[in-house]
Amino acid sequence: MQGPLKKMHTRLNDPVQYDLPIGDQGIALNPLIGKPIKLKYTGQMFCVHCNRSVKKSFNQGYCYPCFISLAQCDMCILKPETCHYAAGTCREPDWGRAFCFQPHIVYLANSSGIKVGITRQTQIPTRWIDQGASQALPIFKVQSRYLAGSIEVVIARHISDKTSWQQMLKNQIESIDLAAKRDELVGICDMELAEITQRFGQPAIEFLANEQSVDIHFPVDKYPLKIKSFNLDKNPEISGILHGIKGQYLLLDTGVINIRKFSGYEVEFST
Repeated sequence: MQGPLKKMHTRLNDPVQYDLPIGDQGIALNPLIGKPIKLKYTGQMFCVHCNRSVKKSFNQGYCYPCFISLAQCDMCILKPETCHYAAGTCREPDWGRAFCFQPHIVYLANSSGIKVGITRQTQIPTRWIDQGASQALPIFKVQSRYLAGSIEVVIARHISDKTSWQQMLKNQIESIDLAAKRDELVGICDMELAEITQRFGQPAIEFLANEQSVDIHFPVDKYPLKIKSFNLDKNPEISGILHGIKGQYLLLDTGVINIRKFSGYEVEFST
């Protein structure tokens, strides 16, 4: 099978079910655990948005014109608290209204330790799976991405807002009582959260006091002791026994590869 790579599709089962899109086709990966697979980069690359052929990609698969013009590639997507829609400088106001002004969730997750994050409500549990989280708990539901980012910044003063992907892949993770941690953080951040609520109004923020933690199990039969990461630009052909899948990573006995990082790269996939 041959075509451009795309981010793996997931379904929250026990374990998580993975499909690898290759062009317009998809490969069910779970049945391939324990079997040899091979990915060969053809040297062709295509923008994940406009599909033009490119020699270099930006921001996980975009051509340069798309990278500098699309709102989904702006820095405020990574740092929502820097949203500049109100200033009238959004790259694509219509896209911003549809994407950013919809319900978002502020959550706690345990991927390489506890972290705080945000995502659109429609992206749960996909966002948690993509981050390789073994546990996750929604803690606030808010009306916009900017508001979610503002709360995330406050909580991130006390816990991380990032994942150590190496530790996540080694599965060196201890279980955490996320509900207890939620209550502790809300107490610590009480004054800042009250100020945000006063600024945006009570209806804009909902504290999710009764949500239950979600446990996520990934299809892995063996975790790596050491992490060797493949780069298709330097090593266009990789092969090995597929020992598992976690986050957006394939775990082979020869190394690991972040599929999302190489979105748009045309590959030949074989078993």
